Amino acid sequence: MEGNIIGFVIWILCGCMFVCLGVYGFFAKKPLGFWANAKVFEVTDIKKYNRAVGKLFCTFGIVFAILGIPLISGQNSPWILLSVLGIMIETIVAMAVYSLVIEKKYKKTGL
Repeated sequence: MEGNIIGFVIWILCGCMFVCLGVYGFFAKKPLGFWANAKVFEVTDIKKYNRAVGKLFCTFGIVFAILGIPLISGQNSPWILLSVLGIMIETIVAMAVYSLVIEKKYKKTGL
């Protein structure tokens, strides 16, 4: 049982890191990057863009932490599939929201 709690605490800390990144985005002066090792496109309104990405990261972190609850019951529990599948779906949804909503709304066009 002790290992389950340690794993859950580590999971929660990872979720908190995403929330902290989102809060940092609210106060950032430069556009917050979403993709790793990718240059951020030219943004029309940096403050609103950072706020949208910050909300996305905060929501991701909170849902990430909630999806870790099955870790308390142990690794061999069938409920762990909820965490695994939930994180996969959550990540795909976050990428879709960023690409289809945030990027489309705040990307500067060449005209």
